[in-house]
Amino acid sequence: MSRKIDAHQHFWHLEKVAYPWLDPMFGSICRTIEAPELEPLLKAAGIDQTVIVQAMNSYEDTDYMLQVAEERDWVAGVVGWVPLNMPDIADKKLRHYAQNRYFKGVRHLIHEEKDPDYIVRPSVIEGLRVLASYGMTFDLVAVFPNHLKHAPLLAKEVPNLRIVIDHLAKPPIKERAMGEWAEQLARAAQYENVYAKVSGLNTAAADSDNWTAEDLQPYIDYAMEQFGAERLMFGSDWPVANLAGDYAKVWAETNRALERYSEAQRDAVLGGTAAAFYNL
Repeated sequence: MSRKIDAHQHFWHLEKVAYPWLDPMFGSICRTIEAPELEPLLKAAGIDQTVIVQAMNSYEDTDYMLQVAEERDWVAGVVGWVPLNMPDIADKKLRHYAQNRYFKGVRHLIHEEKDPDYIVRPSVIEGLRVLASYGMTFDLVAVFPNHLKHAPLLAKEVPNLRIVIDHLAKPPIKERAMGEWAEQLARAAQYENVYAKVSGLNTAAADSDNWTAEDLQPYIDYAMEQFGAERLMFGSDWPVANLAGDYAKVWAETNRALERYSEAQRDAVLGGTAAAFYNL
């Protein structure tokens, strides 16, 4: 039976790590949220393994996630953080983290940077080359319209780096639009080293209470057309997902949106691609 993998979930511990972005406007998720809360939801959905993704540009957050990975047998990997804009320090830290079997790749909260072109700064591209030299992956928080357009340049500049676009770059589901988002996604998909996550789509829908698979369908279908199942992977984006539904709904509606595809395609999106991409 094929492994079911949630390739994108978070934890945060407010006493151990500072998360300046997490403020009370996030309501129900502005609190410490840890593994015991997720575990029963994974069991109920039949998820075998998860990848924890960084929620802060800090070593504290990375070390906390690696500690959780040691404690939970269902955590298969961690996407942590190093300062990519300081390649020498990044190299030193990656040498250290590479010794941990759970450390799979790096992400930086580029959508929190004031400079929308942060990711294409020469120093950062140099840092990405260092990351690639360790055989590690890069999660690109390419929130449309500011960052997705940079994916082709990164793919070209660092051809041996496997890049995954988080949350399909947050398509304009609310506006029921495709347009420029679709063009930019197609350009990114032309590069074989670029992948994408079918994740975080529920919080981009217009109606946070009543969204369904039908709202997500056009965007998932378009991503399938561009990337194929072998370069797409499911992620719950939990606990952010709780702002528009819950874990069970995200899992059920994503599965409904994938119903029209073959079993092999569904197996890839729901686990196979993530296992290969992150080397789980």
